[in-house]
Amino acid sequence: MSVAEKSDPAELLAYCRDVAVRAQAASRALATVSGAEKSQWLRATAARLRASIDELVEKNQTDIEAAPSFGLTDAQTDRLRLSPERIEAMAIALEEIDALKDPIGEVLESTVRPNGLDVQKVRVPLGVVFFIYESRPNVTVDAAALCVKAGNAVILRGGKEAAHSNRALAALLAETASAAGLPDDAVQLVQTTDRDAVGHFLKMDEYINVVIPRGGEGLIRRVAEGARMPVIKHFAGNCHVYVDSHADLAMARGIVVNSKCQRLGVCNAAESLLVHADVAAEVLPELGADLASHGIEIRGDERVCELVDAAVPATDEDYAAEYLGPIISAKVVASVDAAIAHINAYSSHHTEAIVTRDLATARHFAAAVDSSAVMINASTRFNDGGEFGLGAEIGISTDKFHARGPCGLKELTSYKYIVYGAGQQRQ
Repeated sequence: MSVAEKSDPAELLAYCRDVAVRAQAASRALATVSGAEKSQWLRATAARLRASIDELVEKNQTDIEAAPSFGLTDAQTDRLRLSPERIEAMAIALEEIDALKDPIGEVLESTVRPNGLDVQKVRVPLGVVFFIYESRPNVTVDAAALCVKAGNAVILRGGKEAAHSNRALAALLAETASAAGLPDDAVQLVQTTDRDAVGHFLKMDEYINVVIPRGGEGLIRRVAEGARMPVIKHFAGNCHVYVDSHADLAMARGIVVNSKCQRLGVCNAAESLLVHADVAAEVLPELGADLASHGIEIRGDERVCELVDAAVPATDEDYAAEYLGPIISAKVVASVDAAIAHINAYSSHHTEAIVTRDLATARHFAAAVDSSAVMINASTRFNDGGEFGLGAEIGISTDKFHARGPCGLKELTSYKYIVYGAGQQRQ
């Protein structure tokens, strides 16, 4: 099926069903593939990436030249670009994933019952992952590596702006998988940019076990609304930093600036600042100057505007916003409980931070804030699979069932009970 094709509806449905059926068959075969075979594939793929740099850069150049026709900004075009350095980074990422312990077959719990039955809870693959993503071709390799290492077949649906790059990478992944003895359909790329294909896949819960969308909030909401199977997701990243009355104020300034300014357009960047009233007059003017030096606009309540000359009044919408740019909302609060109430009202449940030297306050904040990660005296930017020591991640989840926070290999697994007996019969 042609990449640019607008398909006949019946043909498109048949194509999507064929992809899903083959993925399910591959997932069943992958469930019994050894860790050594998966390791061989990861190492071979890293070598092939390094040997294919010129070819991959050439395919990517076709996407780069077409970027203006898709309305991509300079920053978006840069994320689309594959350079020799970025391809080398992809190869290194594969080797890092290879170095991670294979999760499949891990015994999570084991209990011997009074009647002698040995009841084991064992980690197993999820099955088939439908992964939908935008722009960055390196995600094609990362997602495939994580899914297959965890024993899953993966159906990849990349953005049309990266179609030529993704096709080249997916073909390479499939070829090395077959050569390593993995199922031919362990990694499949959706070969049509027809948007109706996504809708078809989202209804195929008899074949697909989980969907993971990675992109803007609009994409993720469309996927969550249309999927019949579970979705691992987060919608937005309205992350907060709370500066407590017991904070080391120099530390607080560094954490706020790093949380907001180290990278503006990421989901774990701080978008909201809360400061305890007892230290507001001392720290807010300095924080205002710190943020202004990085080109950040502060939108604050009345007290913030009194203390920071450049601040402008905030609206209720500002406190709920994920700016992904040079703006931060700010508010002065009377207590840690007021900070917690504000966060739980406006947060997207992604990442929150507290700066305090009082351990009891820190523990209270961590227990009461309803988010996937709470940082105590550290930047929100650390909510990341690599930074948490999980290896690569396929995304961050703000849900509470199955997976929460950075999702790596273990979050791409489930478990089953395996019971060993010696002829026992229930009376």
